[in-house]
Amino acid sequence: MHNIDIGLVEMTLDVVKYAINRITKTDPELGKPKKEEELRALVGETITAEGIGGENAFNIFKEVLIKATVPIDHPRHLAFVPAAPTRAAIMFDLVTSASSIHGAYWMEGAGGIFAENEAMKWLVSLTGLPEKAFGVFTSGGTAANLSAMVAARENWRKNPENVNKKGLIITSIGAHSSIKAMAKVIDADVVLVPTEDLMSKADLQKTIDALDSYQRKRLFSVVATGGTTNAGIIDDLKGISEICAKENLWFHVDAAYGGGALAADSVRHLFDGIENADSITIDPHKWLFSPYDCGAVIYKNPELAKEAHSQEGSYLDIFKDEGAHGFNPSEYQIQLTRRVRGLPLWFSLAMHGTDRYKSAVEEGIALANLAGEIIKENPVVELVREPSLSCVLFRRKGWTPTDYRDWTYKNHRDGFALVTPTKWKVGGAFETVSRFCFINPDTTEEDIRAILKTME
Repeated sequence: MHNIDIGLVEMTLDVVKYAINRITKTDPELGKPKKEEELRALVGETITAEGIGGENAFNIFKEVLIKATVPIDHPRHLAFVPAAPTRAAIMFDLVTSASSIHGAYWMEGAGGIFAENEAMKWLVSLTGLPEKAFGVFTSGGTAANLSAMVAARENWRKNPENVNKKGLIITSIGAHSSIKAMAKVIDADVVLVPTEDLMSKADLQKTIDALDSYQRKRLFSVVATGGTTNAGIIDDLKGISEICAKENLWFHVDAAYGGGALAADSVRHLFDGIENADSITIDPHKWLFSPYDCGAVIYKNPELAKEAHSQEGSYLDIFKDEGAHGFNPSEYQIQLTRRVRGLPLWFSLAMHGTDRYKSAVEEGIALANLAGEIIKENPVVELVREPSLSCVLFRRKGWTPTDYRDWTYKNHRDGFALVTPTKWKVGGAFETVSRFCFINPDTTEEDIRAILKTME
C-alpha cells in the first residue's frame, strides 16, 4: 500500500480535482445528519480484509458521507461559531499534510515551525503583550485553555505551601464550557461569578471577598472572556487585570472566538487590558479564517509555560543537544506529537497580507450590525440585546422553545440554513432565543433577510 503505481496516480488526480471543485464553491450543499443505521444501510462495510478500493471508497465519501455533514463555510451557517477558511489556507492545509512535517521539535520541523512562528508573531502583536511574549499553535481553544491553566497552576505551586493543594479558579457563568471541563482535567475547583453578561471589576472583587479563608488560599487564577460564545460579550479586562495584579493571581483571557476581533480597529478598544494578561487563547480556525484545527495559546512569560510543559525521556535527550537548538512547540502546551497546524494561517497571511484580514473581520462585525438594523425594522422579531462583535441575539415574538427547535430543523432539512437557538437569562429565568454568529464574508444581506422571512 506504499507502492507508487498508476492506481495511486489516478486516485491522486481524483482527489485534487475534488479539492479544486470544493475550494472554488461559494455556496456548497448544506448537508444534514443521518442516523447511524441509515448511513450503515447506504454505505455497507468499508473496512474489510481485502479493502474496497480507492475509487469505491472515494465515491462513498462524495455521494453519501459528505452529504451527511454541514460545511462550516456555508454562508447561511450562522450557528455556534462557524468558520470560513480562506481558499489559500485550505490549499496549504493539503500541502501541510502532504509534506509530513512533525511539528514538535525544531530538530525535525525547523522550516515549518519557523513559518508558524512568523504567523504567531503577528498574532502576538495584536494583543499588545510585552516584547518577550510568545505562543504556540494548539488543536483548539480547549487545549489552549488547558495548557494555560497547567502553566498557571504549576507557577502557583512553586510556593511549597501549595504543593499537592487543589487549586481554585474564578470565571463567569458566561465563560466557555471548556473552562469548566478543563478545570476537571487538572482537578481544580471553579467558582462562577453569577453573570452571563460582562464580568466587571466589581463583580470579581465581590466574588473574591465572598470566598472563605480556605478557598482564598487555593485561588490561583481568574479566567476572563474576550468575546463570549453565546453573545460576543467582552469582560472588563482592564479592571479584572488590576485585581489580578493586586491579588497576585494568574490572569487568563479566553478569546478563542473573539480574539480575531483584535485585528479590527473598530472594536479593538473593547479589549483594553488584554495586554496585561498572563496568557491568552485565540482560535485562528474561528475568526482568523484557518481550517480546523488551529487554536493558539500565548504567554506573557513563555518560560513559565516551558517549565510546566517540557517532557523528559531518554529518547528526547537529543533535542537538548546544541545541534538541535531552536523553538520546540511541544514545550509550551500539552501535546507532544503535533502537526504544524499554523502553516495554513502563515501561507494565507503571506499571500494576502494582514490588511485583508482586518477587512474580513470587520465584515463580520458589519454584518452583525446590519442584522440588528434589519431585525429592528421587522415587526415579528426583536433584539434581545444590541449586537456584540459578530453575535446577534434576537427573539421571534410569541414563540416557544418548541417553535425555535422546529424552525431550526425545518431550515436544516430543506438545505437552506443552519441557525440554532440558545438561552439567555431574562430576569430570573432563562429564555429560549435565536442567535446569529457572522464569520463568513460571503454571507449577504439577502441571506439575512431570507432567514428572517422563514420566521414569519
